[in-house]
Amino acid sequence: MSDIIDQAVVALNEKLAGSKFDGSAKFDIQGEGGVIIDGDGARASDEDADVTLSADVETFQGILSGDTNPTSAFMTGKLSVDGDMGMAMKLASVLA
Repeated sequence: MSDIIDQAVVALNEKLAGSKFDGSAKFDIQGEGGVIIDGDGARASDEDADVTLSADVETFQGILSGDTNPTSAFMTGKLSVDGDMGMAMKLASVLA
């Protein structure tokens, strides 16, 4: 597992602390791997999810740090969403 994935799992679990996310989402970080978020928190995994969000490392790190707006990243093609768009919106509100 890469350092990028390890850092993403830690950062996402911090953001999810105290929140309830009742679906599943996968962040597919190009060239690094995947992170699954569900009711149990975040973990490194490449399993299927309700929605998959794909981005390069720079975009993903910007979203996690708050420097990149996920909606703007999606609208400019830096973030792609495959699957349940409603679940993506729910995830955005939990991580905000």
